[in-house]
Order: sequence, then C-alpha cells, then structure tokens
Amino acid sequence: MSSRFDLKKRFLSMKELSPADKKNAVREFFINNLLYILLIAAIVGIAIYEPRFLSLSSIVNIISLSAANLPIALGIAGCIILTGTDLSAGRIVGITAIVAASLLQASGYAGKMFPNLATFPLIVVFLIVIAIGAAVGFVNGFCTAKFNLHPFIVTLATQLITYGALLIYLMQGTNNGQSISGLDSKYTDFITGSIFKFGSVSLPNYVFYAIGITVIMWFIWNKTTFGKNMFAVGSNPEAANVSGVNVSRTIILVFVLAGVMYGVTGFIEAARIGSNSAATGLNYELDAIAASVIGGVSFVGGIGKIRGVIMGVVLLRIIFVGLTFLGIDSNLQYVIKGLIILVACAIDMRKYLVRK
Repeated sequence: MSSRFDLKKRFLSMKELSPADKKNAVREFFINNLLYILLIAAIVGIAIYEPRFLSLSSIVNIISLSAANLPIALGIAGCIILTGTDLSAGRIVGITAIVAASLLQASGYAGKMFPNLATFPLIVVFLIVIAIGAAVGFVNGFCTAKFNLHPFIVTLATQLITYGALLIYLMQGTNNGQSISGLDSKYTDFITGSIFKFGSVSLPNYVFYAIGITVIMWFIWNKTTFGKNMFAVGSNPEAANVSGVNVSRTIILVFVLAGVMYGVTGFIEAARIGSNSAATGLNYELDAIAASVIGGVSFVGGIGKIRGVIMGVVLLRIIFVGLTFLGIDSNLQYVIKGLIILVACAIDMRKYLVRK
C-alpha cells in the first residue's frame, strides 16, 4: 500500500514540474539506467539476429551458468558494499575446486591423485572447502580491519599466496601438476544431476542450491544485525563506530562470509566442469565484480541489494552467451567485459556525485 502511495506521489510531483525540469528528469533517468538500456537493446538485437538465442535449451543454459556464478557474486558484493573489493575470489574458487576434486575422485580411477586415500564423504569435503574459503576470507578481513590496509592490496597479496598454494597442491601425490578428473559419480550426480526436466532439457541440481544460498544471503543482509551493520560500516564507518557497531568485527565477518561463498562456488565448479586445473577460477572475480556493479552494488559503499546482484549476474551471462551465439572471439569478450565494468562504475560515480 505504501509503495503504491509513493508511486502516486512521485507521479503527481512529476506533473508539477516545469517542461525544463521534466526534460532533465527524463535525461537523468536515461543516464542512470544507460547500462540496462544498452544491455536490453543488445539482448533484443541478438535474439533478432539469432532466434535460437531464446530457445528453451539456451534459456536453461543461461540459468545454469548464472546459478554457477551467483554464490561468488553474492560474496564479492558484500566486500564492495564496504567500499572494497576482493581480487582473491577467483583463486579461492580455484583452490577449493582442486581440493574438492582431489578428495572426491572415484576409487577405481587410474589417475587418482591420492591412490591410497578412500573417497571422502560429500559433507566432509564440503566442510573442508568451506573452511578453506573462510580461512582466506578471515586473513583478508583481519588485515583490512586491524592493519587498516586497503582491500585491493590485501586481496592482491592473498590472490598470489592462494595461487602459489594451489600450484604446490597440484604437485602432491601422483598428480605432478596435471588436471584432476575422474570424479566420483555420487559427487557429480549431486551437483550436475537433475530431478527436473523440461522436455529433453534438464535443469541441474546446483541451480536449486544457488537459489537456497541466495535466500540465506537475503536473510543475512536484510534481517540480521550483522547485515545492518555491514551497510552501516559501508556507508560511514566512523558514524557506525560511534553508534556502537564493532567495525573491525563486521569487516572481518563480511570477508569470512565472502570466503564461504567462494568455497561453495568451488565445490559446485569442480563437479560442473569435471576436469580441474591451475586455470580453474581464473578471472572469476572479474565476472563477479561486473555483475555486482551492473546490479547496483556501489563502490561508494553502503548500497546494494540481493535482487540487484541476481539481475547483474543474469544480464551479464545473457550478454556473453549471446556473444558466443554471434561467434564473437572469446578474447574480445574480455574487452567487452572491461568496458561494461568501466561504464557501470562511471554511471555509479555520477549517481553518487549527483546525490552529494
């Protein structure tokens, strides 16, 4: 009822504006939503050029890819709300995927990394990779909060440390740096199996896991004291501190929660791609940052919504699936991804300056 009243009030206020003010308001609307307009126009153009882009199999593929990328985006969005970022996210996904794959290889597989080690229970491996992600997240948050270092520097350092640890781990057992594959069927069925089918197209199980994780994250952001503190610290850490918020603890917990999300992503990714190497997780943080910014999570701090992150992930994935349909070179897609981040940040900063 209140939202309907607010819309009516806004409509009435627009009617009272002078023609010049109305023109400025329309212009501001288009500038603030320019990225969405361009992305939607691109989607429509791709669909017209290549009708298969909107086929059932293509839509399910977009949903599946979005679900795989959603947990890492939800994690990194919290870091951005604190006016920071996390460059280590992709490498944490990589090392957790490698660890999960190595511990969940099939017992009879000839290239098993640890031949004398029985296949671990799924829940045990899940807790191990969650702990690894949380541990790196704790280091990120602790160094940021206690040493007053910028998250960019801290996470750049942990990115390199994590990647080094990943390379060392790949040399263990009989692996000798090779890709890890031959995963246990219980693991792959749990992640990529399907209980829902649309005709001949299957929707993988991890889509539903991503939905569950999103609901949990929504509750944490919107219904807990921790979530309120996160937004307060992101908006104004000094004011939050005066209000009784433990700023250091909040920063540490945000990065720990982000690390947990990276661990979840790694656990899903290992089974999703099947063959895991040192390249697993490479540049995943770029997609997550781009999706968060497209979804309205602001680098000025204290601004962001779960639904925005979801929208950003889906829109970005639609664009890149569309570019693949158009036969655009994968290397050029990195250029487009960088331009999207640049435009999104520019629009976000303009909104901030207008509010000031």
